[in-house]
Amino acid sequence: MKRGFFKKSLSLLAAGSLLSLGLIGCGNQTSSSGQGTGNSDIIKIGAILPLSGGAAPLGEMSKRAMELAVEEINAKGGIKSLNGAKLQLVFADSQGKPQVGVSEAERLLTQEKVTLLTGSYQSGVTLPASEVAERYKKVWFASVPSDDSITSRGFKYVFRLADTSAMRVDSQVKFLEDLKKRFSSEIKTAALVYENTSYGQSVAKAWKEKLPKAGYQIVLDEAYDKGASDLTPVVNKVKSASPDVVLLTSYVADATLLVKGFHQQKVTPKAFIGTSGGYADPEFIKNAGEAALNIFDVAAWEVDVNRPFSKETDKKFFEKHKVHMNGEAVKEYAGIYVIADALERAKSTDSEKLREALASTNITEGPTQMYTNKIHFDKTGTLPDPGLVMVQFQKVDGKVERVTVWPKEDARSGSKIVFPYQAQ
Repeated sequence: MKRGFFKKSLSLLAAGSLLSLGLIGCGNQTSSSGQGTGNSDIIKIGAILPLSGGAAPLGEMSKRAMELAVEEINAKGGIKSLNGAKLQLVFADSQGKPQVGVSEAERLLTQEKVTLLTGSYQSGVTLPASEVAERYKKVWFASVPSDDSITSRGFKYVFRLADTSAMRVDSQVKFLEDLKKRFSSEIKTAALVYENTSYGQSVAKAWKEKLPKAGYQIVLDEAYDKGASDLTPVVNKVKSASPDVVLLTSYVADATLLVKGFHQQKVTPKAFIGTSGGYADPEFIKNAGEAALNIFDVAAWEVDVNRPFSKETDKKFFEKHKVHMNGEAVKEYAGIYVIADALERAKSTDSEKLREALASTNITEGPTQMYTNKIHFDKTGTLPDPGLVMVQFQKVDGKVERVTVWPKEDARSGSKIVFPYQAQ
């Protein structure tokens, strides 16, 4: 009986060890990545994220989402075409700094010998860091960064799952057009307020191209330092401009400063509309509280969206971390599944075969459905048609929540749009 118990314990220990492989992060791991052999027991994925600094909450959310996907994939047997090889995330902290992201990309590829890189949440870090991957002819998979130029540089090994800045602005313009019709309201002028890194600049470029074409007059174009500790001057400029709509692109700390400033200074346009990023971060609701009420935000996913795998995956995430997923977390989660699908079809960790597999991706079922109903890439390596929704911060049962209000088919049952903006 003791021998049987011992054998059973060894089996459980081995299984536990295999399952834990995918959760070994911040890696100085030395396991072989089996570059191109197809016979490795571990496939290393280098993941560069802002794990310290002002964007650390966003990076931590991404890290947890990636870990959940890797845990699930490994528990289901890993990459079966590679003899059940398990995925292992090797995390690196960009600190939100482009130069650090570049050096970490170099380290992960040359020292950790990762098979591919993913990350790095911020477009400003992703743009230079992905150049390192391209130079080494290694795949860079961008699940979250939205700057349109990430996949417009003619790079061969860069793929992007995220909705781009231009796609988000298209949704914002369509939403404004719908508001005008639905509420018989005139919306003619817009103020643009954005942080001044690549993320904000990319969105602002799209605003300045698309809003005038749609008939809107830009009455304020205001970029600010995302590290600013006081944004009162920006708030005052918006109040003086008196626009019909204020369009915002921020990370979480500056988003909080802005909406509290707007609330305190009683800035009351017909609508505030965020562009995901900091407005989608769970910390934003905690920090901004009721100052966030009735502000809109464009998003790729919400807890209340009726899409396959959404409820069960979010429930699993919440049970682990006591916080719901956001759109960016869902993209990171889906991104790992897309990488696993490509590895499965490539039957190899060879970069060229992996690149070819990603280019021919066509996923129409499985956990990626919670992000969009079809994963595929255009000639530039970008997902061309993600599903975007508009949410509004509303009070539900005494708590501020993100409520999906548009389009109608994706809106939360029974939800109503509050328009024009009403300060609480």
